[in-house]
Amino acid sequence: MTTNPSTNVTGWNFDNSYARLPQTVFTKQDPTPVRKPKLIKLNTAYAISLGLNVPALLSEEGTAVLAGNRIPEGALPLAQAYAGHQFGYFNMLGDGRAILLGEQITPQGERIDIQLKGAGPTPYSRRGDGRAALGPMLREYIISEAMHALGIPTTRSLAVTATGETTYRETALPGAILTRAAASHLRVGTFQYTANWGTREDLQAMADYALQRHYPHAAVDENPYLALLREVVKRQAALIAKWQLVGFIHGVMNTDNMTISGETIDYGPCAFMDAYDPATVFSSIDSQGRYAYGNQPQIAAWNLARFAESLLPVLAEDEEQAVRLAEDVIADYTALYHQHWLSGMRAKLGLFNEEEQDEKLIEQLLVMMQTHRADYTNTFRALTDGKQEDTVLADDPEFTLWLESWQARLGRQPEAAAASRQLMQSSNPAIIPRNHLVEEALEAAENEEDFSVMDQLLEALAQPYSHMPEHDRYSALPEQTTRPYRTYCGT
Repeated sequence: MTTNPSTNVTGWNFDNSYARLPQTVFTKQDPTPVRKPKLIKLNTAYAISLGLNVPALLSEEGTAVLAGNRIPEGALPLAQAYAGHQFGYFNMLGDGRAILLGEQITPQGERIDIQLKGAGPTPYSRRGDGRAALGPMLREYIISEAMHALGIPTTRSLAVTATGETTYRETALPGAILTRAAASHLRVGTFQYTANWGTREDLQAMADYALQRHYPHAAVDENPYLALLREVVKRQAALIAKWQLVGFIHGVMNTDNMTISGETIDYGPCAFMDAYDPATVFSSIDSQGRYAYGNQPQIAAWNLARFAESLLPVLAEDEEQAVRLAEDVIADYTALYHQHWLSGMRAKLGLFNEEEQDEKLIEQLLVMMQTHRADYTNTFRALTDGKQEDTVLADDPEFTLWLESWQARLGRQPEAAAASRQLMQSSNPAIIPRNHLVEEALEAAENEEDFSVMDQLLEALAQPYSHMPEHDRYSALPEQTTRPYRTYCGT
């Protein structure tokens, strides 16, 4: 891939390889300037890893860049075109309020997209205002950074900048821009768009680009485009398993929200599950439960099938052969996902080796957790800390029998009890972004301009596997309420 980066005192080191793709897949577009930008939150550690000069970013000029009021040297702003199946229905979409400044080339030689979310309308805005509100942008910052700390591939949040303007949704809200970083913003929907509105040559160029950017080893395969499909299937199988293992619910798994890189993207109506229940849904718009926690693995398979369909013209000249090739690769997803999930669940229970009855042991525990509405995270934490009496399962005779079976299973492996506990500590987070704590932080920020609550939460979330007593308040459950928790597509 051709690289011609440009550097400046702030540390921006941009290349613009996406802008060298066919012009059917993007529109050159500058951000819309804002009235009174104010930097609210800068991810200083991440900025340094990107090769950026933190004092320069904190300056007035640096803030102007993060607000979209100033184009940094070397940037070539554009809005990406893509499509997507939204709740199963196909639509032409695109970056309606996000501007890609370019790709930061880091000191380690990595290529990272730098995007301004909420930077004004684009040709893909579909009559939207192109703006974003402060609360949802801070929410994405919190959740994406928590996911990163949990070891789950994700887009990252570099900064949140207030615009000094009002954004109107159901009510008047303070406006903000999120500076989002990603290995790339290539989506399943990017390929759907190219396959539907581009030429075969455009599709091949996009596939070649994805290969060079994310899977260069697969580019030399006998059929590189089939290898691309295979690699994306592998990445997504691993990613969705990681979601399930920590109780994360994305909330809006449309095909435009599935990346080719295998990163989690777009934190709209997402949330973490408290009481274990596969039917858990938080999104206010998911009335049918399409994207419920228990459905996420199957939805990922459905989305990957749509990706395969978009690649058919380049998989083989004969369409029937292309379909057979694609179906064979997609068929591997279920087994790959299950392998990752089962391996992860064994680790959560301190199991190093494999036995045929392990899955039954796991399922027995999950059934009891669902029956008793046991907290997902805290149940595994109690098992990790040897405090089974702290769970709501403690009085259930079946749980007592289960504990005996689990202890016997642990005793049949050569590893010592201390090693099992260490494995469990590194596999079971003590802290997740509890929904009520996220809301508490956002309310303080929006209503009182108090960002200390968010800062303290972020500090705790940065060490999710620490199991430290001083962080116990971040593991506490919310007060009981008859009103279900609901999230909204504010991002």
